[in-house]
Amino acid sequence: MSSSSTEKLKSSSSELDLDQPNIEDYLPSGSSIQEPLGKLRLRDLLDISPALTEAAGAIVDDSFTRCFKSNPPEPWNWNVYLFPLWCFGVVVRYFILFPVRVIVLTVGWIIFLSAFIPVHSLLKGHDKLRKKIERSLVELICSFFVASWTGVVKYHGPRPSMRPKQVFVANHTSMIDFIILEQMTAFAVIMQKHPGWVGLLQSTILESVGCIWFNRSEAKDREIVARK
Repeated sequence: MSSSSTEKLKSSSSELDLDQPNIEDYLPSGSSIQEPLGKLRLRDLLDISPALTEAAGAIVDDSFTRCFKSNPPEPWNWNVYLFPLWCFGVVVRYFILFPVRVIVLTVGWIIFLSAFIPVHSLLKGHDKLRKKIERSLVELICSFFVASWTGVVKYHGPRPSMRPKQVFVANHTSMIDFIILEQMTAFAVIMQKHPGWVGLLQSTILESVGCIWFNRSEAKDREIVARK
């Protein structure tokens, strides 16, 4: 009975050995577990260059990061029947529509400046009339901007009414959103002070509609804006 039990134990231990993973299977090809020669030194323990090499190789050969690489676009117009239409579209866009848009915007600026400069200079003592005319001129130049884009704007909901202490909160992604709003009604906005030609427009034209400027880099500007 003891011999049969020992045979059972040997068979079960051999089955367990088969189930246990072999570490050498997970090592790189050509490498095996070697017995340490001599004493184990601290330098050998701190040497992580093989692990770093394998990690770098895994990152380079990572298939997951390839999912985020954009494929080069395939040309859609290199065939017999689409290439002539594409060339015709280039001619229409850049040789017909673009000059027309530039002409519309240039005419708008000429009309705006020829009316805004005399009104801003000559009606100094008539602030109410001057601000009313300047607001209409700001709406006009913004309408010329939208016309040069061949924009068709559809407003939803009731039109904003001018009431005392009326505040509208709106987010925008670019100056285009501001121009579209201004061509409907010349809103007085709270805006970041910009340098360059945008700052020149802010200090001359948009100042006439009662806009308030602030600078995020100055801590006292928040108190000044709240006071205004």
